[in-house]
Amino acid sequence: MHLNPTRRQVLQFLSACGVSLALPAMTTRAAARRRDERPKSLITLWMSGGMSQLETWDPHPGTKSGGAVKDIPTSHKDARISELLPQMAAQLHSCMLIRSLTSKEGDHERGAAFVKTGYRPEPTLKYPTLGAIAAHELPNAELEIPQYMTLAPDRIVPEGGYLGNQWDAFRVFQPGRGLSNLKSRVNPERQADRLQGLDVVSQQFAQRRQFGTKRTLHQNTLDRALQMMSSQQLKAFELETESLGVKAAYGDTSFGRGCLIARRLVEVGVRAIEVTLPGFDTHVSNHSGHVSQCKILDPAIAALIQELRERDLLDSTIVLCISEFGRTPSINPAAGRDHWPNWFSCLIAGGGFRENTVIGATPTDVFEGKKSDGKLVLPAEPVLVPELYATIMATMGIDFRKEILTPIGRPIRFADALPSASLLKEDVARKVIQS
Repeated sequence: MHLNPTRRQVLQFLSACGVSLALPAMTTRAAARRRDERPKSLITLWMSGGMSQLETWDPHPGTKSGGAVKDIPTSHKDARISELLPQMAAQLHSCMLIRSLTSKEGDHERGAAFVKTGYRPEPTLKYPTLGAIAAHELPNAELEIPQYMTLAPDRIVPEGGYLGNQWDAFRVFQPGRGLSNLKSRVNPERQADRLQGLDVVSQQFAQRRQFGTKRTLHQNTLDRALQMMSSQQLKAFELETESLGVKAAYGDTSFGRGCLIARRLVEVGVRAIEVTLPGFDTHVSNHSGHVSQCKILDPAIAALIQELRERDLLDSTIVLCISEFGRTPSINPAAGRDHWPNWFSCLIAGGGFRENTVIGATPTDVFEGKKSDGKLVLPAEPVLVPELYATIMATMGIDFRKEILTPIGRPIRFADALPSASLLKEDVARKVIQS
């Protein structure tokens, strides 16, 4: 006869015998200290095409520029957002909403380059994206898969810039549908023979081109690929172990699966992940375009923030939902909105940023962003993109003032601004200022 006592029965028995197995409870302070010591990760949710602030985070219903969208109450008692984002309305207390981002880049390619790097593009130098800097400065020695990932990328791929091509984001085009070219098509013996033959060729190449070999990154790329092919960490890309309920919460879309995999990659220790949702370039039928895209965005971002919080990962993970610019206050003859970098919105959660907070405001009594005398109107409490990124770097423990000597011998700092303490929780801001 086999006895299989339950955990409760075992504890009751030991208690009756006078044996205590109680462990000292971790104090709130100790738990907070452990979270503070945990390296931080960054998840960027990239709304490709220029998401309209007026149909999402900053609706102005009942005004000339407001359009057809209505607003709804949120878990932040004083903030209302678009009716197209009902699940995020319930999560807004965990977030900071910045309604006053401002930029001078209204072209897709230039705007994306600026918002992804914090530097306006120039022809002589390619800047690294924020995610590439995070991966470069916060390496995880235990990671056998790339430190920087982009899921469902569009045509503007995150790059390592002057840090080198090895810091380009690893691209996964169909999240949740498996990874291509990571399993050998031959048996192990044949694979070993092929690698041995390749090694002979590589050695001959290196002997004749002593200095050129390192620049090609050939051996480095090969070694990393072989390590990745045999790594158990690849299971982070497999969703079979997730419950049907969790997968349904994120949504059965490429973006939804990407957000779920992003959470799994954070748990493995990946430092920077970007997930792309395209379809926001709504020069025509702006309202209906945002209805369809928000149906994809809303459940995925709400589930991501909720799961990170439930798994005690939100304090060590920054979730940034951002676009290259916003859309115009005016509605064009095709029922669309055009490019508008003068003021737009982003949402941030976790990582030491203030919660339950709205920063900035955009005017409701002007049209096309101009006063009656034609002067441009800026939002209240404007936040510059370089300032936001310096703040993100500082709270991640990255020295935003660090200078890198570029391949052309030019010294460049990671951030062209200072952090803003007003964006951070008081204890985090205090540490940033002291450092």
